[in-house]
Amino acid sequence: MSHIIHRQLAVTPPIATHSEGVYFFDQSGKRYLDACGGAAVSSLGHRHPKVIQALHQQIDTLAYAHTGFFTNEAVEQLADQLIATAPGDLNHVYFVSGGSEAVETALKLARQYWVERGQTQRTQFIARKQSYHGNTLGALAVGGNEWRRAPFAPLLMDVVRVSSCNAYRDKQQNETLEAYTSRLIDELETAIIAAGPETIIGFCAETVSGATTGAVPPTPGYFSAVRALCDKYDILYIADEVMCGMGRTGTLHAFEQESVVPDIVTIAKGLGGGYQPIGAVLVREHIVETIRAGSGSFQHGHTYICHPTAAAAALAVQQIIQQDGLLARVQQQGRYLLTQLEQKISVLEFVGDTRGRGLFAGIELVKDKRTKQPFDAGLSLHAQIKRACFAEGLMVYPMGGTIDGREGDHILLAPPFIVSTQQIDFIVETLKNVIIKVTEKAACRS
Repeated sequence: MSHIIHRQLAVTPPIATHSEGVYFFDQSGKRYLDACGGAAVSSLGHRHPKVIQALHQQIDTLAYAHTGFFTNEAVEQLADQLIATAPGDLNHVYFVSGGSEAVETALKLARQYWVERGQTQRTQFIARKQSYHGNTLGALAVGGNEWRRAPFAPLLMDVVRVSSCNAYRDKQQNETLEAYTSRLIDELETAIIAAGPETIIGFCAETVSGATTGAVPPTPGYFSAVRALCDKYDILYIADEVMCGMGRTGTLHAFEQESVVPDIVTIAKGLGGGYQPIGAVLVREHIVETIRAGSGSFQHGHTYICHPTAAAAALAVQQIIQQDGLLARVQQQGRYLLTQLEQKISVLEFVGDTRGRGLFAGIELVKDKRTKQPFDAGLSLHAQIKRACFAEGLMVYPMGGTIDGREGDHILLAPPFIVSTQQIDFIVETLKNVIIKVTEKAACRS
């Protein structure tokens, strides 16, 4: 019996023995195609020789150094790499161990920025419904997924909440996309005014929504209008790109496709590709200069920030993405994946929508296409599909509560950037057959 507190306490998952490329292998020798990158993490796939070599070289020289005493070459080089490829004046970076830590860091940095400016009355964040920003208490507070928040709600800070940008679910039947976007921006401005702009620290949003809604891209012009509102009312714009960033959508940063530059950006997952735990916060010049000219230090820190081994792995991952032209490959293979989903999955009786950007795709399941009515949440349809796919040697990322934290089901796909056309064909065909089998059975039961 395992002594680990696994995600499901009644179930011990199979033991993964090794991995190669886009595949995992278990104790029995069974092979699984990793169509979700774990959780949109494994951008390069598994056991990339150049990353393994970089890890060995770093461990042989310097595995760990505490930042109270030293910086190190690996983390300095990674910082140089990230700043060189970041748009605008995102000239500073803070390294942590993962996505939730990155969001927590961003929230504290944003608050301290206003404190340094003497505006201590700024105590509120604005964030969106059905969002996900991590599992630490601050990150969970700005997140809008009610199922994740409910057990810990008494411990969470209050956050001003506005609607998510989800045209499939929320655009009215006779409403144009432009009118829908304008309605969302009007709602955000109304919320800012009602709360008092002078009390707002910043607006936090995923550029392409990930786990809780299933790869929902923003409507055209949404984030440029958000940026304009933040500038108008002098509040910070924090882009959460922990899941959708670092090449996953076809550009290194997803916000590049929105023609905006956020004030603070959180990244993780694809930053290190799963080879070591690492996350980071990219920060614009004026924020760091304000703190430098004030107290002179960011009142924050963790034991493993700027970890040399993690930095060496992430640097190798980012260099490979650049040198091998993998962003162009994500765009190419992403178009193929989304086309195949549109042609072969969206036409199924119980699939309401397929969407995404790059190699980041979502499939939303519905009981009725016309009304978009979801299946009974008690069926846990998403979990059934995950199990059935896993039995067929396919790993997908399932999630329930797509609509409101309880109702709705979707499947998320985020394969490694190196995925081949043939492997995409296997993903789509296997998923199609599983969805047909599971949804037809569920429809008969309900």
